[in-house]
Amino acid sequence: MANRVSVADKRAAPLVGYRARRELWCLAFIAPQLALFLMFTAYPIVMSYVYAFFDWDGYGPPKDYVGFDNFIETVTDPIFWNAFRNSLLFMAYVVAVQVPLALLLALLLNAERLRGKVFYRTIYFLPVVTTTAVVGLVMRFIFGAYKGVVNELLIKLGLLTAPIDWLGSIDTAFLVVVLVGIWKTFGMKLVYWLAGIQSLPKELFESARIDGASGLQLLRYITVPLLLPVGSVILLMSAVNALHVFDLVKSMTDGGPAFKTDMVDVYIYRYAFSGNGGARVGFASAAGVVYGVAVMIISLALGLLVRWSGGRRNAARL
Repeated sequence: MANRVSVADKRAAPLVGYRARRELWCLAFIAPQLALFLMFTAYPIVMSYVYAFFDWDGYGPPKDYVGFDNFIETVTDPIFWNAFRNSLLFMAYVVAVQVPLALLLALLLNAERLRGKVFYRTIYFLPVVTTTAVVGLVMRFIFGAYKGVVNELLIKLGLLTAPIDWLGSIDTAFLVVVLVGIWKTFGMKLVYWLAGIQSLPKELFESARIDGASGLQLLRYITVPLLLPVGSVILLMSAVNALHVFDLVKSMTDGGPAFKTDMVDVYIYRYAFSGNGGARVGFASAAGVVYGVAVMIISLALGLLVRWSGGRRNAARL
């Protein structure tokens, strides 16, 4: 009996050693990414909650404890709520246009008879890989008040008699920022929808065609219901990403004119990195905490809404 146990132990020993070595290699590959995450993501998030309770300018250790004063000042500041409103409007416009339009274009690009699919996908995805700050600077030139490409084109077409300051007018600045934001990240939503469409089982479509289903019926009763899980993820990602547009707004308008395009990200940056020596990192941290909580609530609400609508659809089918 002892001999049998010892033989079994000897056979299991190499397997245990192999698993241990594999786990060590996995940890070795994960460790650098984990260290970077802890250093540049987790630590700043935790410390922002700490700094929010201090009147701190970013130099030396925080000493002046102010309790909830920074939070009270944030929620009572009308400029913060103006920036918050602009951020929500930007998110609503971008999501409302991008998500359905990207789905429609993805369905067209997925057509079997369409030629040049790779070319079209590349063209639509190019803005995504372009640096956002560079895009903002180029757009400032395109929509410039004088010698801007848009003004020159519209004047030559006879649609304008005088140039318009697109980014300097309170009537047009926000609209231009929204349009550029939609164009900048449209390709990513298109890729998401294409991936979801191409993952659908082709057998269902072939069976439905054999049964005489039309293209519209395939879209309504097979494609759209099967894409709902993917669509919920795209909706959530689009909404959360649209709430963070610091680099685009900073490079295009810097929140102007008259705070018309001011976003919460720009608002926080303005206090955290003031160029006149009056930085208020503690107050900016409190504003970031308030905004982070708001974004989390919005994300949870959207997730619950998607689950609720999906449950109602399933109940209706039953």
